[in-house]
Amino acid sequence: MTETIAILTDFVLIFGLSVGIVFFFHKLKIVPIVGYLITGVLIGPSVLGFVKDQLLIETFAEVGVILLLFTIGIEFSLKELIRLKKLILLGGGFQVILTTATVTAIALMFAQSAGLAIFLGFLVALSSTAIVLKILSERGEVESPYGKVSICILIFQDLSIILMVLMVPLLASSTGLSFAAVFVSIIKTLSIVALLLVSGRFLIPAILYQIVKTRNRELFLLGMVLISLGMALLTSMAGLSLAIGAFLVGLILSESEFSHQALSEILPFRDVFNSLFFISIGMLLDMSFVLDHASIIVLVIISIIAIKFILSLITTAFLGYPIHTAILVGLSLAQIGEFSFVLSLIGIQSGLLDYDIYQIFLASAILTMMITPFMIQAGPRIENKVSQITFPSFAIFGNQIEKESVSTSLENHVVIAGYGMNGRNLSKVLSASNIPFIVLEMNPETVISEKRKGLPIFYGDASKEEVLKHTNIAKAKILVVAISDAAHTRMMVKTARKLNPGIYIITRIRYISELEELYKLGANEVIPEEFETSIEIFSRVLSRYLIPRDEIEKNVENVRKHGYEMFRDIYHKSRDISDLKHHLIDIDIDTFRVKGGSLAVGKTLAELELRKKYGFTALAIQRGDEIVNNPHGEIRLFENDVVILMGHKGCIAKITELFAEDS
Repeated sequence: MTETIAILTDFVLIFGLSVGIVFFFHKLKIVPIVGYLITGVLIGPSVLGFVKDQLLIETFAEVGVILLLFTIGIEFSLKELIRLKKLILLGGGFQVILTTATVTAIALMFAQSAGLAIFLGFLVALSSTAIVLKILSERGEVESPYGKVSICILIFQDLSIILMVLMVPLLASSTGLSFAAVFVSIIKTLSIVALLLVSGRFLIPAILYQIVKTRNRELFLLGMVLISLGMALLTSMAGLSLAIGAFLVGLILSESEFSHQALSEILPFRDVFNSLFFISIGMLLDMSFVLDHASIIVLVIISIIAIKFILSLITTAFLGYPIHTAILVGLSLAQIGEFSFVLSLIGIQSGLLDYDIYQIFLASAILTMMITPFMIQAGPRIENKVSQITFPSFAIFGNQIEKESVSTSLENHVVIAGYGMNGRNLSKVLSASNIPFIVLEMNPETVISEKRKGLPIFYGDASKEEVLKHTNIAKAKILVVAISDAAHTRMMVKTARKLNPGIYIITRIRYISELEELYKLGANEVIPEEFETSIEIFSRVLSRYLIPRDEIEKNVENVRKHGYEMFRDIYHKSRDISDLKHHLIDIDIDTFRVKGGSLAVGKTLAELELRKKYGFTALAIQRGDEIVNNPHGEIRLFENDVVILMGHKGCIAKITELFAEDS
């Protein structure tokens, strides 16, 4: 009983302290993983020493790793992996190989063994999927160019952990590395993995189908735990790690009809055990060692961030993305990942890592994770500073556009920034309506494939002046910003307004909170997805209650009218009629006072034949304090009336005579 109370006390202390720390970190907008690591440091033997049974915690932590990899396997979509295979394989493969090779070379320079040098390269090559994904989701940048590149590289990193784990026994071998041994190990592993995938593809869904037929939730949950832990045990017996087995069974289930239910059942267990894993990692950190070697650890942290930032930037450039995307990807991936902790524990068990190196790694990994949110937050500011630097032509990538391909005679056209779903749909409609347009896109593969189809699409960053100039932006009528990157949407609006004060700018945003700044920068129309989604929802709700279509459309019209008027009232305040001049090509809006003795005095608008003789239309008439909007033809003009007319700029002199005194 005493032992049970002691264990229970440990867990109460662990979860009590972690709740407080994670809550505090939530207020600072730092991801929970960092809070768990700090909790482990505090309750560990080197600080407060609260936990007595550390072995028990580590046992639970191993279960957490198994469940973590199982759920990650389920969350992977094989179809999505195949669709993004080029970006994942090229981007992820290039980054992992480049980082591993660089760190290995540095470690060899410091007289480390080849096995340890490569292993350190593995540890540094991995970044934190959990931290980066959470930050991207909160910022609404998962679909942005840098978000997509970051996620594809992270996917490859997560998959590469399988090969890295398999390499550990070879790296730790006292006989040294041999190509033959590595080759045989890889072939053996791939054979086992293939066998498990093929057998699991048919066996596991069949078992789950029988369980699901019972409609017993508890039985389904027990079945999922048995399958994940059982497969992990089988792969361990076959010579692979427990974690890899769990990942493989998750991958098998990812394409089955049971994946969503399985994920929802396992997630609560995963989160609890996963928190124990990171807490147990923090408990292993020796704070006295960290303080004694603070200067070395700071140097290692700076080196890791610099290496990963530069190599991730180079990788993104290699994929053909512009400099600002490369900078943001570099900042996002410049930390050590959670899988590095899994790998480090295996390295300790195999004798690859000694105590000193392990402690330096732990401290560096934890601190790089803590710094990551601040680096990503500072990304747009850093990128903006870098974008102001003039680079030599050979050093510039991603900001080019084929100058000779855009006709300088193109006028009154639409410039579309971004070729996602919105850009595609708009380009189809414009093409069908014979309205000239140009598309700017930063995904080189999309540009190449669509250009072959005859689309006027070019590779370039629409936030850069030089790129917009080559679209003949000065003579364009409309700019549509159809990207998901809030920071670069603002930059595009600002740059376009600078180059063409009269262009009409329409942009999309995710949240209404982003409206104010875009209107201040010069956007004319801002379409918030949040607002439009609410309209679509209530429209569908009403249709299910058989409300007539015309009534639904009337409601939609009213909501849009009042909603967008409210947005403009809030952010635009009042808009003068002279603002309209900026949005009409070769059209002017002017006011004329009816002078005594002029030809207009006593005449009706119909008698003056303004449109027929002069090419002008009367918009309004001001008579004292009264304003007549959209006046009809029978209204008569009197002395001192002020007439607001719209017409061609070339006819101003001619119509001025009509209202002049004694004309």
